[in-house]
Parts: sequence; C-alpha cells; structure tokens
Amino acid sequence: MDDRIRLSYQVEGGDLTHAGEASSSVKQALRKLGLDPSVIRRVSVCMYEGEINMVIHANGGTAQVDVGLDDITITLTDRGPGIPDIGKAMQAGFTTAADSVRDLGFGAGMGLPNMKKYSDEMTVDSVLGVGTTVTMVVRIE
Repeated sequence: MDDRIRLSYQVEGGDLTHAGEASSSVKQALRKLGLDPSVIRRVSVCMYEGEINMVIHANGGTAQVDVGLDDITITLTDRGPGIPDIGKAMQAGFTTAADSVRDLGFGAGMGLPNMKKYSDEMTVDSVLGVGTTVTMVVRIE
C-alpha cells in the first residue's frame, strides 16, 4: 500500500498570465493536510521557481508532487530546449530569459539557485533538444 498523495499539474509554456497557479494549488493542498508552515513555504518556493522556469524557458511541462510521511518529492518535467551548461545555470543571476520576460519582472536568474536552496535534495537531468527534469525533495521534520 502506498501512503503517498500524488498531485499532478500541466504547465503551459509562455503563459505568464496563469504562471504560479500550480504552485498556489500545491500550497493550498499542503495547508489542508496540516503540514508545518516552514515546509509549505519551502515546497512553495521550489514549485513556483520551477513552474516559472517551465513557462519562460520551456514549452511547458508537467509538475508532479508526491507527499509522503517523511518528505515531499517534486518532479518537474519540461519539453524545452534543454540546459546546455547546468553549472552555469545554477549560478545566481545567470539567465537566458528574453528582455520582454525580464521587463515583466521574471527571469532574474534565481530560479535554479532558489530551488537548490529551499530543497534538501535536487537533481537536474537535461537533454538538449528534448527537455529537462528537475527532481527536488523537501523533508518533513
């Protein structure tokens, strides 16, 4: 028997109007489950940054959140161009976002660094021309 709760969301690429809806939904679900506010905050930051990255840099994708007794696993899978240099992309302030996106207040180059900061574990798997999968684990303490 699986004690995990799975939440799944589709994220549309380029749709800044609805960007953040999946992360808001996750936040509400975690509140209903009565999780500690600090855990909810960390998961919310990870989800939001990942969701925005899928909207800005990829052609959308899927967000899957698995809530267990000891941890929450967030798996973000996009259909984007892939990340040519993950090390560079992990540097605070590095961005490939278009000027039009930055003019709207997005794409400051803090997405991946914030995701790493607020998760307990994070892996980034990227294939050029295929897409990127980011997996984050936030422990429930």
